[in-house]
Amino acid sequence: MLGGGHHGWLPRLWQLALATPVQFVVGWRFYRGAWQALRGGMANMDVLVALGTSMAWLLSAVVTVLNLEDQHVYFEASSAVITLVLLGKLLEARAKGRASAAIAALMRLAPKSARVEKDGELVEVPIDQLKHGDIVVARHGDSLPVDGVVVSGEAWLDESMLTGESRPVAKRAGDKVYAATRNQDGMLKIRAEGVGSETQLAEIVRMVAAAQGSKAPIQRLADRISGVFVPAVSVVALLTFLLTGWLLGSWTTALIHAVAVLVIACPCALGLATPTAVMVGVGNGARRGILFRNAEALELAGKVDTLLVDKTGTLTEGRPALTHALAHKGGENALIQLAASAEAGSEHPLARALLGKAAELGLPLLPCSSFRAEVGRGVEAKIDGHGLARVGVPAWLGMALPDAARAWQGAGATVVAVSLDGAPLGLLALADPLREGSAEAVSQLRGRGVRVIMLTGDDEATARGIAAEAGVDAWRAGMRPQDKAAVVRELQSQGRVVAMLGDGVNDAPALAAADVSLAMGSGSDVAISAADITLMRGDLRHAADAIRLSRRTLAKIRQNLAFAFVYNMLGIPLAALGLLNPVIAGAAMAASSVSVVSNSLLLRRWR
Repeated sequence: MLGGGHHGWLPRLWQLALATPVQFVVGWRFYRGAWQALRGGMANMDVLVALGTSMAWLLSAVVTVLNLEDQHVYFEASSAVITLVLLGKLLEARAKGRASAAIAALMRLAPKSARVEKDGELVEVPIDQLKHGDIVVARHGDSLPVDGVVVSGEAWLDESMLTGESRPVAKRAGDKVYAATRNQDGMLKIRAEGVGSETQLAEIVRMVAAAQGSKAPIQRLADRISGVFVPAVSVVALLTFLLTGWLLGSWTTALIHAVAVLVIACPCALGLATPTAVMVGVGNGARRGILFRNAEALELAGKVDTLLVDKTGTLTEGRPALTHALAHKGGENALIQLAASAEAGSEHPLARALLGKAAELGLPLLPCSSFRAEVGRGVEAKIDGHGLARVGVPAWLGMALPDAARAWQGAGATVVAVSLDGAPLGLLALADPLREGSAEAVSQLRGRGVRVIMLTGDDEATARGIAAEAGVDAWRAGMRPQDKAAVVRELQSQGRVVAMLGDGVNDAPALAAADVSLAMGSGSDVAISAADITLMRGDLRHAADAIRLSRRTLAKIRQNLAFAFVYNMLGIPLAALGLLNPVIAGAAMAASSVSVVSNSLLLRRWR
């Protein structure tokens, strides 16, 4: 075939009969794509493929019908070009399939049916018939079919496919559980709260699918270039046809050279350069618990130079515990009881710590007739038979701190003041331990040129203690939600690319304002819904990993684009001079696509 001495091996009418279905049946997708592009005033790679192969087939058909024995036919050229272009499409589809393999495997873990308790009996119910409020029983070895809350029982669940953590997690009454996690030991009764497409597993799949199908800003650049490139190549092909025919006096040769230009310029590699790298990068992140909402988030994460982090639940574990109590009058237990009663209506981690301590000491909560939360400052509640209790930031209550309380703050504890009807009752210290790996993550980020700034609603002294422990050299204390968003805008006005990492409702405004927003998977639904990237493992080191993965993916995209442009710059002149026939041009074009896809698949080695 490449030697050109094969044309007499098969009768030309046979070649016409074999090549025609390849051209117009197998290759119909290119005609359809070309028509849609031209109708929309655009020119894409489908236009080039349809134009180049049609000219090769038409020339050969005319030669065959008119029985021009002295002329060559190029039926095999049009068929081979269509085949090779489709090979590139196949490789693109396989790259997308491989990138989604981890999610597909996770979906297969979800059971097809569930055991539901009805009227005291267990009934096997198909997964698509489950409803909110159903009581589902998960036995030893079962995969959970729903998201929900444990009603009764105790068990150890393997949540590694969802969070990446290999250690099983203990679950008991009141704990949240998620679909596709596996019961390793014990039995649970679960009240279904998320079924079918409402589960966290289904949301992960949707996020990854949307991210893989979205276009990064760098891809839009490639699309704009293609819109100019295709008409330019068409002009070059026309000039090649006219000049070659005029100089050589052979319009058949001129036509073959023009067809070779159209084939070699087919921008398959250009079209594959960005989407394959994005799909592999997003899929690799998903396998490691880093979920990118879209391709733009994947791209922008690599450009981040400033990372703002919330303190509670992000740098720290978000599970503070009461460490010290200082009662001005009455006993410490009375102080704790009053503070926990006032905080009963709050979902703040500090409130949970006070409620947990009261339960541990066996202190009953006092009834409250009203409750109001002042975001970033504290809460106030009217406690029946006692008066108006306020629990919150000492400055909000107008209380000065003694030396002992300042020492607690210096050790990283949060000091909370308690008052009743305006009279100070005492102070409580709650310490939230630093997350494992937070200091290491801060060091990694700094090493990659990313400045880390901690934002917290705590006071200056507490912020200073936690920042020193984590290795953060810049922080802002006393931050309310709107203050955090203002810091984001302030840094953006200085030309910085700002990322925000948080886990709570109070972080949502800053997450929405940031160029790139990251949320801990263990955080609130509001934070996760506002975030571009979700870190399922709740580990700050994965923020550094997300930036690393983004930068590696961007490097692959740039390599792919550079390769595609260099390939076209070298191939088009050779084709115009007649040094490449259409078959060799098609093979070279397919080779470029294979190289781009293979280069993108190297991202699968990223760890």
